[in-house]
Parts: sequence; C-alpha cells; structure tokens
Amino acid sequence: MKRAKTTFLEKEMDLDALQRQVAAWRTENLSICFTNGCFDILHLGHVTYIEKASEHADRMIIGINSDRSVKALDKAPERPINGESSRAKIIAALAAVDAVVVFDEDTPERLISKIIPDVLVKGGDYDPDETNANHPKYIVGRDVVLKNGGRVKTIDLVEGFSTTSLVNKMKR
Repeated sequence: MKRAKTTFLEKEMDLDALQRQVAAWRTENLSICFTNGCFDILHLGHVTYIEKASEHADRMIIGINSDRSVKALDKAPERPINGESSRAKIIAALAAVDAVVVFDEDTPERLISKIIPDVLVKGGDYDPDETNANHPKYIVGRDVVLKNGGRVKTIDLVEGFSTTSLVNKMKR
C-alpha cells in the first residue's frame, strides 16, 4: 500500500473536497477505508483502532460526528468535551489518517453513500453480518458498501479505554 505524507490541515475537508479527493485516489487505483466516531478525548483505544483500520486500504477516511450529532447520540450532557473542529484536527494529525470530514447527521449513512468506500470499519461492539437496521449492532452504511462490492469489517476494541470511562475518572 502507498502512504502519503500530508499535513493535518490539508486532511480536514468538507464533503465536496472529500469527494474530489476520493475521485483522484480512485484514478490512482487506491483503495479507500472509512470509519467514523466522536473521538472526543483521544486515547489509546482510538489510536489503535484507527491504525488497524488503516491497514485494510491504501487511504483512510475518518468521519467525525459534529457537536450537534454527538449531543443527539445522548452520550452525556457535557459531551462533547472537545469541539468538532478540534477533534477533526487531532484525528487528522495521525499518520494513519488521510482525510477527515465532519458530518452533522445522526449517522454517517449519507456520507458513506457519497464516498462509497471499499472497506467500512467499525469497532468490535458491532456485527458486520447484522442485517436488521434497528439492531444496536447494525453497521450503518453496510448495505451501500456491500452492494458496491466493498467489505465490512470490525476491529476488536482495546480493553479498558473509552472516553466515557476517562470522563468519569476525571469527575472523581
């Protein structure tokens, strides 16, 4: 696989710029992996997850939930701790990441349907074989990816690391 060195400021894109970048990568026959999350307080679990996800394709795209989207997930009243712009830039600074886009919808389904990644990755708390969209282990966007010949993968979570546990630890 081919990795490119790009500054973190160049990696943060809006959807239009991302679609142009994806088209350029596709003309180079590069494969594309996508995952998403809040990535509120970056920790070892996040970094390990993104690094492992990036091993599935030539380019790694991360969708970041907007602040409004995080609040809609109802994680906790104080979340997100870090704003969407900060979270996007921090994730973009990781070497394994090639592009970051903030999405404002409750799920990344529209975003996935616009970029149609070759590989869609989620954490091990999801099930790539779950077909019931109402099931909590269902991976949003899987149908689009599979219909277009892509793959859906899960990556084991790193035990003992979560933003919620960090927030609770800081409250003590």
